[in-house]
Amino acid sequence: MPTTTIDGIDTHFEIGGHGPPLLLFSPGGFNATLENWRSLSVYARLALLEPLSTRFTCIAFDRRESGESGGRVERLDWRLYARQGRGLLEHLGIERAHVMGGCAGCSVAIAFAATYPQATDRVVCFWPAGGARYRLGQHARLGQHLGYAAEHGLAGVVELARATDEPFTRDPRVGPWASVIRRDDAFVESYVSQEPDRYAAVVAGTARLMFDRDSVPGAEPEDLLLLDTPALVIPGQDDSHATSAARYLSECLRNAQYWDAAVSEQTDATVPARILSFLAGA
Repeated sequence: MPTTTIDGIDTHFEIGGHGPPLLLFSPGGFNATLENWRSLSVYARLALLEPLSTRFTCIAFDRRESGESGGRVERLDWRLYARQGRGLLEHLGIERAHVMGGCAGCSVAIAFAATYPQATDRVVCFWPAGGARYRLGQHARLGQHLGYAAEHGLAGVVELARATDEPFTRDPRVGPWASVIRRDDAFVESYVSQEPDRYAAVVAGTARLMFDRDSVPGAEPEDLLLLDTPALVIPGQDDSHATSAARYLSECLRNAQYWDAAVSEQTDATVPARILSFLAGA
């Protein structure tokens, strides 16, 4: 699969299908790989890529610090992730696209729409990650990593990350840069040479600024209220995808459609059809 360099970071991507471009921001939290659209939980059940690719050119990619993409130790935020998507469109010569996010990818999708409205046609948010339990869980996960790094040092983090294939979402001790640590010796050399206090500030800043609310992070509500971009919001209903989070997005996005369908009604027959209808302008 092809790889390009965006903002100095290798980006692994995949293109499939025919029709208008649809940029996909992957689900999976800090393990946002393009493969998650096929293999992760509800996405495996719904198999969205196949029907979407019959009508759209689907552009999926490993988010930075995920899968086969590279990374850089810096305070992470949603606009950094959105910038990666924008850079990929520029690399492909695409000025404007539909945008779809799943799970935490919804936060990237709304950050993209708020930052690059001129590059955004329509936005689909499937199961936006959010809610009080989601925020608390993310802070706890990053705090657990900081505790492990403080006790064992960054060399200890590297040793643990290379001894297992568990992602940060399953083993917080390995940290958000685990996938890059496993693949890139040059990155490891730079990673272990950092000052511990600086590293702690980077991780703490990521936790505080990425997960700063009990609704949906990614863009300020005032920015969403100014967007005229048509949006479709499909709710989840669990600790990481609170229904209240989806409601919040539908209230802030002035041109939003909220699909009030229970999770049990969201099937491989109903969900692709609803998304395709929305993207077609219905």
